[in-house]
Amino acid sequence: MEDRSGATRKLMSGNEACAEGAIAGGCRFFFGYPITPQNAIPEYMAEHLPEVGGVYVQAESEVAATYMMLGAAAAGTIPMTSSSSPGISLMQEGLSYMLGCELPCVVVNMVRGGPGLGNIAPSQSDYWLATRGAGHGDGRCLTFAPYSVQELHDWSAEAFQVAARYRLPVMILGDAVLAQMMEPVRLRPRGEAMSLDREWAVGGGLKGRERRIVNSLWVVPEVMEQVNLRMKARFDQAEAEMVRFEEVGDEEPEMLVVAYGSMARVAETAIGWAADEGIRARLLRPISLVPFPYAAIRVWAERVRLVLVLELSLGQMVEDVRLAVEGRCPVEFYGRAGGPLITPEDTLSVILSMAGVRRML
Repeated sequence: MEDRSGATRKLMSGNEACAEGAIAGGCRFFFGYPITPQNAIPEYMAEHLPEVGGVYVQAESEVAATYMMLGAAAAGTIPMTSSSSPGISLMQEGLSYMLGCELPCVVVNMVRGGPGLGNIAPSQSDYWLATRGAGHGDGRCLTFAPYSVQELHDWSAEAFQVAARYRLPVMILGDAVLAQMMEPVRLRPRGEAMSLDREWAVGGGLKGRERRIVNSLWVVPEVMEQVNLRMKARFDQAEAEMVRFEEVGDEEPEMLVVAYGSMARVAETAIGWAADEGIRARLLRPISLVPFPYAAIRVWAERVRLVLVLELSLGQMVEDVRLAVEGRCPVEFYGRAGGPLITPEDTLSVILSMAGVRRML
């Protein structure tokens, strides 16, 4: 169907919208291994990538998928994979190798309950893994956290340009709620494949390029340092250009609520209910987790009485919020771990309690 603007809209799951967004963004090389709750992404890619001349390969493991990405990136493209928590853990070595080779890629993580094999319930307990990781060393992924099926589609498309611009891995961080829920999506038109003529690609005849070697082994410490400094320079540029967040709620709040992904939807409902109770609250939703909107949170910390962080974890993003607040006001945390959901009713009760109001729900 088409909306009033003439754009095509289709009812899709988050997984399907993510995959179609990647194809629209120019993805033509996907390597993956099945794990719930993201299985519909490789399934969709297997069916639809051939329609645009793309290549889908089911690897024998998540480890293998990551090294297939390394090979494809070395050829000059921007490859993609998707997985869920335990699978992303297995990919850390390969992502570190890609950082050492200065190669970009796109990784989707639909987070499930953990640690260990855990379960297939929604969780946000991979925040540390997604924002501090990409294996050993000083490198990090640029990480974005959509909160709707539409945003999954859009950020999966944008991720390829971001990865190419900064020559870094880009992670799209979702969860089991976003992966499985269905919403109408305005589909982007499928773009052209990403060009293979990239500065990082191996040489050997493509458009007369000189021979290049893709390598992550740098025995001389000063050379290894230069690789890290080049990577940091690109990361610093991304920090200056790619901070993304959204705010809704009271313009003169007494309380700031910080939540991302599916929990931001819960928080948005709760602060609307809190307004009916006379509580002035505002939601700041980080979209970019790396780079994190420290400055935006710091501004509000000067004006509110407290900050409440809402997460489906035992408290991970709250560390970044505390870094942003720097003691300007109290930072409180509410979360659940292992898969149980936080409801708007739960969140409203916490907001009322923090505001000094008691109410039986």
